[in-house]
Amino acid sequence: QVQPVESGGGSVQAGGSLRLSCGVSGYSYNIDCMGWFRHAPGKEREGVAVIDRLGGTTYAASVKDRFTISKDNANHVYLQMNSLKPADTGMYYCAVEISASVDWCSRLVGYADGMDYWGKGTPVTVSS
Repeated sequence: QVQPVESGGGSVQAGGSLRLSCGVSGYSYNIDCMGWFRHAPGKEREGVAVIDRLGGTTYAASVKDRFTISKDNANHVYLQMNSLKPADTGMYYCAVEISASVDWCSRLVGYADGMDYWGKGTPVTVSS
């Protein structure tokens, strides 16, 4: 069973930084598309960033230039979040799509339902 597991969430003041990590168990080969999504109370779930098998990245406009997604060759994906704002508060989920073209992966930042496997989430709270 493929299972992403997130860690690194917490509480910070506006302007601060956090680094989220996600390890994926249950799959020994390289995963084609890995991403981060978030869900804030009273809002719809939204994509934050995705990274494809070649290391290409796509970001939501709201986090571009503040957040950085990266990965290693062992199916770990990371999200460095800088200059955090109260609007970034929410539950952050790691999700993966085992098989995806580079083009399709870039589209998944706007189509969360296209991801195959989801973690249980890690909370991020940014206070003003």
